[in-house]
Amino acid sequence: MTAYLIARIAVSDADRWNQYRAAVAPVVERFGGRYLARGGAAETLEGAAEDRRLVIIVFESMARGRDFWHSPEYAEAKAVREGAASLDVVLVEGA
Repeated sequence: MTAYLIARIAVSDADRWNQYRAAVAPVVERFGGRYLARGGAAETLEGAAEDRRLVIIVFESMARGRDFWHSPEYAEAKAVREGAASLDVVLVEGA
């Protein structure tokens, strides 16, 4: 069953964040992930306004999403991101 990695991101260093984006994209692809949303325009329809970037990545399974998140390849990309943003990230099973 598919799984979705959903991240809400507050960027504090745009230059480092752009370096991270370049580093992480090939890792996402290597683990079979595909971006469904990557920080584009968002509109709050109900509840508290969301002013953070939203990213949604689909993986073929929860296991594959965890493999991506805990991989040495992602650890390298994540190190580039340190200090550039704060994130809330969840991996959720698809319906």
